Amino acid sequence: MTITITFTLDAEPTTIAINDVSETLVDVLRKQLRKTGTHVGCRNGDCGACTVLINGDAYKSCLVPAWRVEGLAVETIQGIASTDGVLHPVQQAFRDQDGFQCGFCLAGPVMCMVSLLRADPAPSEDSIVASLTGNLCRCTGYQQIMTAARSAASNPRADGIPDT
Repeated sequence: MTITITFTLDAEPTTIAINDVSETLVDVLRKQLRKTGTHVGCRNGDCGACTVLINGDAYKSCLVPAWRVEGLAVETIQGIASTDGVLHPVQQAFRDQDGFQCGFCLAGPVMCMVSLLRADPAPSEDSIVASLTGNLCRCTGYQQIMTAARSAASNPRADGIPDT
């Protein structure tokens, strides 16, 4: 049985067909929609490499059945940068502070910080730590990730909302 779902993906209206109700959002994003910045790591919600924002909240897309995003807004790490290629302030902070090495896990901490900073533009250290919990990285040892997250949190534009 084919199911058609319509949702917003990185600010673009999107309609796709899925043939299996158990197909996960990460698989649809990568295979059908070519959003390969969303990585497949553990497939059980432990690593965070597949993190996306759904209606602004961070979710591990390996745990989300694709049909669940019907009518919702999904943002990927590829979609938070501006259309002219300028990195989102959180992405820029991770780049500037060497908050990644291989980049495989990058969607997790970046998307969690984007979600946090949109909800709380001046988060406490405890809020930053809580936001990043559940993201595993084998390369950095976490110190650079925390430095990048703190740097992003200190940027008044890191919520991604332009000044008016």
